[in-house]
Amino acid sequence: MIEISNITKKIKHSEIRKMYNKALEYDNVISFTLGEPDFTASKNVVEAGCEAIKIGQTKYSENAGVFPLRTAISEYLKKTIDVYYNPVDEIVATPGAMGALYLCLKAILNPGDEVIVNMPCWTNYIQQIVMCEGKPVAVRTKKEDGFNLDIDKIAEVVTTKTKAIIINSPCNPTGGIVSVEDLEQLAELAMEKDLLVISDEVYKHILFDDQNYTSISSFDGMKQRTVIIDSLSKTYAMTGWRIGYAASTKVIINSITKLQENVSACVTMPSQYAAIEALSGPQEHLEYMVSQYKERRDYMLKRIEEIPNISCQKPKGTFYAFISIKDTGLTSEEFAMNLLDKNQVVVVPGTAFGQFGEGYIRMSYATSMKNIKEGLNRIEDFVMNECCV
Repeated sequence: MIEISNITKKIKHSEIRKMYNKALEYDNVISFTLGEPDFTASKNVVEAGCEAIKIGQTKYSENAGVFPLRTAISEYLKKTIDVYYNPVDEIVATPGAMGALYLCLKAILNPGDEVIVNMPCWTNYIQQIVMCEGKPVAVRTKKEDGFNLDIDKIAEVVTTKTKAIIINSPCNPTGGIVSVEDLEQLAELAMEKDLLVISDEVYKHILFDDQNYTSISSFDGMKQRTVIIDSLSKTYAMTGWRIGYAASTKVIINSITKLQENVSACVTMPSQYAAIEALSGPQEHLEYMVSQYKERRDYMLKRIEEIPNISCQKPKGTFYAFISIKDTGLTSEEFAMNLLDKNQVVVVPGTAFGQFGEGYIRMSYATSMKNIKEGLNRIEDFVMNECCV
């Protein structure tokens, strides 16, 4: 038998997908698992992708993506975060943000290099760091602090092996946003310790309550030590189009592009032309989706407040609620599995997002209001009648 590599053996399946797949065994499930908009891409975006297919824009492109797309990304970044990235050599289009993140980590990490990750966090950060032979170093964020960064704690774990810090604001799974003050302190720390900041900005447009977005790359001296990771999946409801990008210095982007040449060659051409339309065309569809997410968030929070022994810090962004179930007497895994078995509602246990997720579940409200209402009715019934309180 061929022996599977040690690195591959270390990689774990996503708990999110585990719950999603488990739910397929049931007949009448309401799912709050996947972070996927229940909307489709807007009509103009779909038409741009279809037109690309019709006129034969279905070949290989440059490894970094077609120049019109990189130009559209450059203009979009200048407009949204006020930082200019040269489309010639500071931007690369990738198969989703996941592709951008993996290739970025692969480009910068040597075996044993450390990457600081704030937990609870998106589970793939940890797996991708391990896949690149790096070492993830966890720093806890707390509900009572709004799941904001703890800069002092981050500074404490920096060593001579620390290569980078990953930040995600707004954050999956907590919905927390890093304050401008903390971004300033983090920028100072990164410059003092000569660290790279990998800024996952895929939720930056899904903001509520008049929140504004600030990218750490916009601070003096930080463009040179930041890699922006972004995607059209959440912002433009284009999850299956698999289109994302990285923006950074010429050295890093050239390295990512070189790796991409040897992995996937390029993003599919129709998706690239659809992305141009998404970034440069009308934005009303995005505004509509965000308004719907806010309505759903507000309803979900109201219902959660009415259910004993569970609570939720108000998400400032994303379409996730990170709900404390500590007072139910159940672990995250027990709560999620029993809820699915008894009431056919599937949620994600907080432990899917790292060691500090115990005592929480994540619910995605990127689903219909009908599902949210019925799902919360079932959760209320479960908590009132099945939990050991």
